[in-house]
Amino acid sequence: MDAQQRIRELEEEIHRTQKNKATEYHIGVLKAKIAKLRKLQFSKKSSGGGGGFDVKKQGDATVVIVGMPSVGKSTLLTKLTNAESEIGSYEFTTLRCIPGMLQYKGANIQLLDLPGIIRGAKEGRGRGKEVISVVRSADLILILLDSSNLDAHKTIEEELEGFGIRLNKNPPDVTIKKLVKGGVTVTSTKKLTKISKNEIVAALNEFGIHNATVVIRENISIDDLIDVIAKNRIYTPAIVAVNKVDLSKKGIPSNYLKISADKDIGLEELKEEIHRKLGIIKIYTKRHGEEPKMDEPMILKKGATVGSFCDRVHRGMRTLFRYALVWGKSVKHPGQRVGLNHVLQDEDIVQIIKR
Repeated sequence: MDAQQRIRELEEEIHRTQKNKATEYHIGVLKAKIAKLRKLQFSKKSSGGGGGFDVKKQGDATVVIVGMPSVGKSTLLTKLTNAESEIGSYEFTTLRCIPGMLQYKGANIQLLDLPGIIRGAKEGRGRGKEVISVVRSADLILILLDSSNLDAHKTIEEELEGFGIRLNKNPPDVTIKKLVKGGVTVTSTKKLTKISKNEIVAALNEFGIHNATVVIRENISIDDLIDVIAKNRIYTPAIVAVNKVDLSKKGIPSNYLKISADKDIGLEELKEEIHRKLGIIKIYTKRHGEEPKMDEPMILKKGATVGSFCDRVHRGMRTLFRYALVWGKSVKHPGQRVGLNHVLQDEDIVQIIKR
């Protein structure tokens, strides 16, 4: 029996099992078994290189365009980047990963057009494993829907979730410290309404952890806990855009971006949302006695420090670093002296003082 067949059997058993206090431990074991099997699938060499999927990451960030076949991914890539991706009105026009570069507000953002995701992608249908492998390495996922099939959003999320990709979520605030003895001790700072001590112990035991202290700082579920234990989850921001709105006769939810790649509708708003969701900031450099280079910003991510700025300037800059002078929103006064851990903000100006 292959791993995917075993996963289906375990999922069916969970569906058949009525959840109550007597079955909590059993359900925890079943879910942990599924997570272990999926982790095994990740570890198998199923992806990445070859077959047109070995694309080098370039630019300041990478965005993958994910959707069902024939939703207009290739047209959108062409409009946003001028890359040449074959366009057709039939399914599976794109059979490999097509890169393009979106230049927006000083940032070079790599866009990747991938073959359409179909139900069963996580089992390998439609080159699903190769596609999802590329998705796991992206900085942002752009889910593109056809205005005539909004239900595809649920299918795409399920396929991505099945391969350990968590959309618009933060890692659960849980700390697990393994011990030599003493069993499992659970401490929570929030009331736990979605998980029991039995489920926690069952999941840990299934992963070979029989002695540990577990500190939980939010109201998590058993699935959240397993994500922490499995350690192979990817937490990626995502945008949902609905294409072909010019042909739509249905109402479209307000939290979806409305575009038409063919008619150039909503594309500027989409670019702005991509830029915002990536958390891109511009940092300007300055040398002693000179004006800052306002036409050559360095592109970093929100939360970047002076240390990460140094790493981008030169690999050995940290060893030469003495302090930095910063002008901008991140400091209390112009030219403030700061260290490597100082967090920068958009449009700060930085001057590095070496030893």
